[in-house]
Amino acid sequence: MRPPSPWDEGTSTTTAPEAEPPPPEPTTTDDTTPTPPNEPTTTNSTTLTPPNEPTTANRTTRTPPNEPTAAHGMTLTPPNQPTTAHATTLAPPNQPAAADGEQAPLGPPAPDDECRTGGAGGKQRAEGEAEAETETEPRQRILGLLLGLAAGDAAGWPAARHRAARMPDWTRRLTRELDTFAEHNATTTLPVPIALNQPPEPLRLGPSDDAEWAVFAAEAVLRAGDDTTLGDLSRERRTRAAIDLTWSALADEIAAAADRAPEVESAILPLRARISVRAGLGNLATGLRPPATGHDNPHYFDDAACVRACVLAVAHPGDPHRAAELAEFDARYTQDGDGVHGARAMAAAVALALTGAATKPCVAAALAELPEETEIGRNARHALHLAHSADSAFALIPLLEHQIVDHVYSYGIAAAETVPVALALTVAADGRIAEAVPAAACLSRVADSAPALAGALTGALGGGTSIPATWREACRTLSGCVLPRLTGTDLVELAGLLEATQPARPGG
Repeated sequence: MRPPSPWDEGTSTTTAPEAEPPPPEPTTTDDTTPTPPNEPTTTNSTTLTPPNEPTTANRTTRTPPNEPTAAHGMTLTPPNQPTTAHATTLAPPNQPAAADGEQAPLGPPAPDDECRTGGAGGKQRAEGEAEAETETEPRQRILGLLLGLAAGDAAGWPAARHRAARMPDWTRRLTRELDTFAEHNATTTLPVPIALNQPPEPLRLGPSDDAEWAVFAAEAVLRAGDDTTLGDLSRERRTRAAIDLTWSALADEIAAAADRAPEVESAILPLRARISVRAGLGNLATGLRPPATGHDNPHYFDDAACVRACVLAVAHPGDPHRAAELAEFDARYTQDGDGVHGARAMAAAVALALTGAATKPCVAAALAELPEETEIGRNARHALHLAHSADSAFALIPLLEHQIVDHVYSYGIAAAETVPVALALTVAADGRIAEAVPAAACLSRVADSAPALAGALTGALGGGTSIPATWREACRTLSGCVLPRLTGTDLVELAGLLEATQPARPGG
């Protein structure tokens, strides 16, 4: 069985800039004042002037109080365009007034507001900006968390490998053969995931495993927020019960697959997962319960639970301790040791970021969850020391590569490396996602999850508006490359659903 899824400018008329009034000119005996060259002319018959006073031809000039103005409120228009007087100006005989509903041309645009129009002048909203203006701050923080995590996930080179799982098997086999060819023939032309005669959509930039397992955790938060489900329990107990139900449902699928296979590890599963997750699900299927499922696990130390913890922090915004406790409850299904410490640290940091805290308090909250005597605690403190002495996130990359990242083990997914890297780059970038994520992606050995963790924290710090529109559109929809049932999930919509589950804050 599987758990129920929560998902089963009009253009303004361009006007000529207003010219400065020329020096006084002698009054002519005619009713029309001469107009400078290249300036559109209009008759002054629309203006009432007192006797024996010089007149001007529809120029926008200031007049003393209590004197009639020349076409009050009128602006100049290019030749061959009709002019309209202000609503209070009397139209002379034999000249039609402005039609009902017709608007006078707008004045010149603000000269200092051209950043979004390529120098055109008036401000136009960037893509997604109009939507952001109407959203609440909590939703913007959650949106930044989800999209930042997805963007970081997509930025790492392993994402293309994960997304290639949606391609036919023979395309991946051919890539492996090309890699073997390069090795045997000493060629430096290395293969990449290929589409050949298949649609290339799965290989385009987009989120992969980290984002989908984060949404897996979000499902539990959504279930707990539904008062009609387990409504007799407190919100915290409902959340923990929902987490257990979510894992148990997956374990049931593992058990069913194991019945058709000689052993659990060789079962064909309806998902793709980290070694720690697959081992934890296998332990659940055989009847083990946490913490044994995470302790008796060959990859108890990896960072799979850290990604889930970032989303679970939504259940306790502003409360790093309770967020860390909930993250540990979930992490025990698949992790132990540094894997659990890392999950607690990420949840604590994100919980504060969701309420608008600055970078330093968020990182301090994470550090408080990392015991000094552990590997992850030592690495985090050393990485932060390096970050404080670095000039920028880019300058920090070689230091982290040489002093934090391990080059011995066959997988670059240890929480003792990826969490310190994410925290250090967040500090070096001063919470700016546009600096932290690219820097994390440069660390190729930890690029499977360090960019996603850095993106989640900096995205929550900066909110949804900190995510460029191009990344927002590329990363908002899941492809289902590891959890097929999540195919098509929209992270922007999910942010709204998660925001609706948050408890009311004191004072509004």
